[in-house]
This record gives sequence, C-alpha cells and structure tokens, in this order.
Amino acid sequence: MKNSIAALISGIIFGLGLAVSEMINPTRVINFLDITGTWDYTLALVMGGALAVTVIGFPLVMRRSHPLFTEKFHLPTRSDIDSSLLGGAALFGIGWGLAGLCPGPALAGLASLSPSIFMFVAAMIVGQIIGGKVQDMLAK
Repeated sequence: MKNSIAALISGIIFGLGLAVSEMINPTRVINFLDITGTWDYTLALVMGGALAVTVIGFPLVMRRSHPLFTEKFHLPTRSDIDSSLLGGAALFGIGWGLAGLCPGPALAGLASLSPSIFMFVAAMIVGQIIGGKVQDMLAK
C-alpha cells in the first residue's frame, strides 16, 4: 500500500510539473522541434531543469543502502546498443515529432479532456498491444 501511495504522489507531482511547464501542449513541443520557423526554447529549459535535478539528486540517492519503499535499487544492467533500442528510439522520436506528445505528457493531458489527447492515448495503447504481440512473435 505504501508503494502505491508513493507512486500516486510521484505521478501527481510529475503530471503537475508537465502541466505547469505546458509540456502537455503539443504545439509547444512541435514548435521546439521547428528550429527554422517558430522555434520555442522552453522545452530546452524544462529538460535542463530536469537534468540539473538528476545530476545533483541521483548521486545523493545512490548513497543510500536501499530506496525508501523497496528492498533494493532496480537499475538497468544492459549497456549495449542494439537494433531494438535504435528502432524504439526512432519510433518514439518520429511519433513525438508528428504528434507533439509522448506517453507521460499524454497521460497528464487527459485531465484537459481534449478529444485529440484521448485519441492519442487510445492509439498509444493499441500500438503497445500490437508491439507486444509482434515482439512475442519475433522471439519465437
């Protein structure tokens, strides 16, 4: 129960941060990617702020013997770059550039009750289901 409450509070804080920084607005993201037109630098400021918090906070957290709400840290063990990583990154980037949304801001944007965001999230869920089935077929 404690883990669920911590996850909920973290999600609410993350969603509020996305809303306050207007990263749930697809136009803001698309304008960030339009460096020769109506370029909007604010996403760079949001990313810079997140990077600053991570650079300072991650080493402090890793000094602990374990996280607050579980027995051990769950860190990635793979460091290789393979076709799945590159393909996934390419698909993510293409989708982000076309729609101006990625999963986190899209989920936070559901609170706006925008029909286009609901359609994006529905398409995202369908894509995840299809992607999982394709991945299962390829693994056989």
